[in-house]
Amino acid sequence: MVNSTEASYFILTAYSDTGVLKYLYFLIVLALYICIIGANVLLIVVICVNRSLHEPMYLFLCSLFVNELYGSSGLFPFLLVQILSDIHTVSAPLCFLQVFSVYTYASVEFTNLAVMSYDRYLAICHPLLYNTRMTYNMIVVLIAAIWFPPFFIVFVTISLSVSLQLCGNIINKVYCDNYSIVKLACSDTTVNNVYGLIFTFFMIMFPVSLIVFSYMRILRVCFSGCKQSKQKALSTCTPHLASLINFSFGAFFEVSQSRFNMSGVPNMLRIFLSLYALTCQPLFSPMMYGLNMSKIYILCKDLLLAGVRNNL
Repeated sequence: MVNSTEASYFILTAYSDTGVLKYLYFLIVLALYICIIGANVLLIVVICVNRSLHEPMYLFLCSLFVNELYGSSGLFPFLLVQILSDIHTVSAPLCFLQVFSVYTYASVEFTNLAVMSYDRYLAICHPLLYNTRMTYNMIVVLIAAIWFPPFFIVFVTISLSVSLQLCGNIINKVYCDNYSIVKLACSDTTVNNVYGLIFTFFMIMFPVSLIVFSYMRILRVCFSGCKQSKQKALSTCTPHLASLINFSFGAFFEVSQSRFNMSGVPNMLRIFLSLYALTCQPLFSPMMYGLNMSKIYILCKDLLLAGVRNNL
């Protein structure tokens, strides 16, 4: 039996001995991490340095890309070390720090996407009132709402988990997960479970309600408006919807994998599904917005071409 005072580290058992293949996995993960950093930093720089992009939609996009960098940096360096390591252990403080990083990333991502859907609703359904409603103060309030509540709520979640008395230290995943830690508890977890429901309501139900409301109104405009209005709505909403669906897909499989018995699923597939939202989303979002939004695409291309010319 291991109590809370003795659980100074956790063992991650989802890793398997892959021999020399671990170097291949290391290179693949490293390449993915470099691509994520490059794509998100490029778009952040483009939005920040071009005053023509200092509009609400692009500022919310910039917030999204900053979160992609934050979330991937909380996972990828850890994965790279663990892939090369022969002993897959992590200290308790580092484990809880990673849980905080992963959970805040996921919460901010979903909240950011919800606010972006509301921004598109105002722009498409109330274009004449857009500038009067989406003021600078409103943008500041919305960005604060994107970032501060998730950090506070997750901080309380981690504080409750740290205080639990644990009867084990084995986590069957490739990274630390709060639900897996709570399952190790041999003390009462009622408070954790109740708070978890509250956490779920605020971090999932509220953004989902805002997204559903926004897109129901947008679809109404698409079906009742002229052809030009439909095309404009589709062009601005397509990358957002694709990013939202991709993240929701990954989050669904991560929750399913944590909550239900998936022993019948091959280990490598389970690992891939558990990492999907944390690894594919940070690369998928900048690619979708960079390639589908002509204004960003043109500025990115000009910036890259200018860099190439300077190096020649």
